[in-house]
Amino acid sequence: MDIDGKAGKKFDEHDRAILRVLLADSRTTLQEIGRAVGLSTTSCWNRIKRMEESGAIQGYTVRVDLAQIGYQDTVIVQVTLESHSEETLYEFGRALESIPEILEAFLISGDYDYFIRIAVKDTRDYERLLRERLYQIPGIRHSKSSFVLRTLKKSDTPLAPAPALTRR
Repeated sequence: MDIDGKAGKKFDEHDRAILRVLLADSRTTLQEIGRAVGLSTTSCWNRIKRMEESGAIQGYTVRVDLAQIGYQDTVIVQVTLESHSEETLYEFGRALESIPEILEAFLISGDYDYFIRIAVKDTRDYERLLRERLYQIPGIRHSKSSFVLRTLKKSDTPLAPAPALTRR
């Protein structure tokens, strides 16, 4: 796979190893990354910059425990729309973007049109969100909600993070 669209610049095992370290802790220093992957800090820096510029690394963030900030429940909502015109799909997507509790939304194939993951404080908060926000979006024909009982796995990438480094 070309990481930057140029022949000869491949996404190799060193790049994957760097990503694994950054997935475990994006605040890892270049020196620690170099030690972990067996490259110099300059080589690591160049590879990281190339991955950033190509869009393979899209940003750095923190992982937040939603329960710690008051969002105890996650709801999966499947939605079917009345119409599937480009305008309807576009407007529905824009409306979803305006609702902060919506964490992810996918246009899907199958019996439903959308698969939406929502963070809520509790069942009353979800009921409020349905009435005041979600059901105010025009064009929803049907929805089905399921509360998540337990998260068994959560990942943003199929790359397994590297084991946490011991800081010196």
